Amino acid sequence: MGVNAALTMTLILLIATIAMADDHTPVPADQSQVNTWFNNNVKPYTARQGTLDPALATAEAGQKVIKVMKDGSGQFKTITDAVNSIPAGNTKRVIVYIGGGEYNEKITIPRNKPFVTFYGSPTNMPTLTFAGTSQKYGTVNSATLIAESDYFVAANVIIKNSSPRPDGKRVGAQAVALRASGNKSAFYNCRLIGFQDTLCDDRGNHFFKDCFIEGTVDFIWGSGKSLYLNTELHVLGDNGLTVITAQARDSASEDTGYSFVHCKITGTGSGTYLGRAWRTKPMVVYAYTSMTKVINPAGWSDDNHPERDSTVFYGEYKCSGPGSSAAGRVKYTKHMTDEQIKPFLSFGYIQGSKWLLPPPNPKV
Repeated sequence: MGVNAALTMTLILLIATIAMADDHTPVPADQSQVNTWFNNNVKPYTARQGTLDPALATAEAGQKVIKVMKDGSGQFKTITDAVNSIPAGNTKRVIVYIGGGEYNEKITIPRNKPFVTFYGSPTNMPTLTFAGTSQKYGTVNSATLIAESDYFVAANVIIKNSSPRPDGKRVGAQAVALRASGNKSAFYNCRLIGFQDTLCDDRGNHFFKDCFIEGTVDFIWGSGKSLYLNTELHVLGDNGLTVITAQARDSASEDTGYSFVHCKITGTGSGTYLGRAWRTKPMVVYAYTSMTKVINPAGWSDDNHPERDSTVFYGEYKCSGPGSSAAGRVKYTKHMTDEQIKPFLSFGYIQGSKWLLPPPNPKV
């Protein structure tokens, strides 16, 4: 091989390595380095030509901002009206800037409206709230915000289901705040507030960073494949059964699961499970996560299905805090090795190099 050919090959390999770095560089063990790692690996779309999904690159290049303001100073007074203004088959990024205040609306972004962003000011976060329940709408359709479309993004938004806390007696008291059903969706600095079934992490690849998720039972549930980074899971565990996850994998062929990395588990009570085997083969992993004493020493529940002890994938890796002690853990807990945890620690887990972008910063 000649010198020029060797140099060309080296350059090609270098470019390929740079393009792949997004998906294969693991989250650092040191939490203070996480934001630097994120910024190094998730570049703006202008620096990612040729590596992003082509439709996404086109959408970002043609983005526009529309404003929702309760006082009438924007184009719309309601979020629903703003979403309705977006054409079906939309091919451009539409950033819906939402002014501060409370919006009592039940909002759906339909599947045929991709590339939608909900953006609130980090210093004046809007609250999207509605009191939908399973009894009235069915559980999955009880959500305050239903995001069915691909490439949905939310930043600096509070999403709340304001239905009363289930008391164990009322039928259909489950109440979802957010249902994420589209593929390739990201949530930055969002607060998801509810009790039972707060977040329906329904299907598709999702990314949550710097979020706060609160609930009681199964407050993160569904068949999504999601990476949660630097996110607080806040348990309201004063009474009754409390469980963080009910991941819904039923077959080894299903490419779904939840990976919590550098997260923080806080709250009240002392008997909360990290997950329960609602379905036969759930996959949930916690890495570098701090756990207060709200966590039950057993860690995990087979939901009174002992036959699922051999089919669940419940993993822990280098977690900290009193709730992370391995001493009382159920026997089917996977105390993961450095090699076993690798697939759960990078953007490759959600194929992020093709679609993940930094949080928006619209000029308004």
